[in-house]
Amino acid sequence: MSTSSKTGLEALLTPENSVLLLIDHQPFQFANLNSHEPALIVNNVIGLAKTAKAYGVPTILTTVLEERGGNLIQPLQDLFPDQKPINRTFINTWEDQRVVDAVKATGRKKLIIAGLWTEICVAMPALQAAGEGFDVYAVTDASGGVSAEAHDMAVRRMVQAGIVPITWMAVSGELQRDWARTDAASPEDMAAALMHAGGTGVAYAWEMQLLNTPVPAAEV
Repeated sequence: MSTSSKTGLEALLTPENSVLLLIDHQPFQFANLNSHEPALIVNNVIGLAKTAKAYGVPTILTTVLEERGGNLIQPLQDLFPDQKPINRTFINTWEDQRVVDAVKATGRKKLIIAGLWTEICVAMPALQAAGEGFDVYAVTDASGGVSAEAHDMAVRRMVQAGIVPITWMAVSGELQRDWARTDAASPEDMAAALMHAGGTGVAYAWEMQLLNTPVPAAEV
């Protein structure tokens, strides 16, 4: 990642310059996920995927040895019913040319990655893609490792290499950018994504309720 791409307005994500790569959110990986509560990672990756879909950001799904490690978690697959995940044998996703070709076919240079586990299946492709000229953003709260230390060391290693750590709601904020903007995502799509945003999602739903509540007619 070049120095100029880390600062200034061009450092921020937009729906037009981003592509999302989701790696190995499968049962085997969840079975030894210890850096985060598994339910939290499921919630966050679904929120991230819904956000990408709402803003028209291309999303690429991958699995590793799914015949042994299990299929992609169903809530994630359900968001992209017509997309079959790229099932790999390579531990490093970026060594599978089908994945690289799928990313390059989008024409986007800002690569957002989330996956299990952070220290292997996120760090390895992130490091390689960054070395090949992509601006890489690792979504730390939609990824997790076999221990808190493993996740933390992976994030530190990626940061040293110029990869940007980011959270899924920060991705959403960068894609929206302006609350007056109405051409990016529909209120329905935004509401679906923000269902996963805790108190923020509750407040957003309340705001939509208030905006859609008819004003009583004034008494004459």
